[in-house]
Amino acid sequence: MPEMTTLKTITADEACSWGCCYSDDHLRKLYDRPCSALDVLERTDGPWAVVPPEDRLWTVAYYGGLSDRLIRLFAVWCARRALERERAAGREPDPRSWSAVEVAERFANGNATAEELDAARAAAWAAAWAAARDAARAAAWAAAWAAARAAAWDAARDAARAAAWDAQLRHLAKMIREEYGHA
Repeated sequence: MPEMTTLKTITADEACSWGCCYSDDHLRKLYDRPCSALDVLERTDGPWAVVPPEDRLWTVAYYGGLSDRLIRLFAVWCARRALERERAAGREPDPRSWSAVEVAERFANGNATAEELDAARAAAWAAAWAAARDAARAAAWAAAWAAARAAAWDAARDAARAAAWDAQLRHLAKMIREEYGHA
């Protein structure tokens, strides 16, 4: 377990220096006070009410001052959820993908080497390319079906995406609390 430290705070001046898609005026309204990673993930007051989850996660991942270990373990959690969703949909992920997630978790915890991580990453990419080739063959046929059901599928996909973003925000906040000792 890493040593407990205080969470870094983000100020309006710092946020304005990133060159992101929000205007400086909007960033100053968001960062009306220094914000920790937990604030960025959980604030819903005022201008924070409309900040999308993907912007919150981007901010915390790149500028939240979180440990490399925590960011890696969060990525492992997200990858594992994606693989589990594929399995639940009846599409068993390639074993190389599962292996890559396991090696990434071991690496984050100091139990795998960079070489092992690189090898697992290469194997997972090979699995992804193989799956992409198979999917491309079926894409032409599936396109006609998808067009016929696009509206219903779009609505279902959007609802699932929103639920996934919300789950990611909640889980990362939980991980931060555990790592940094915040109640």
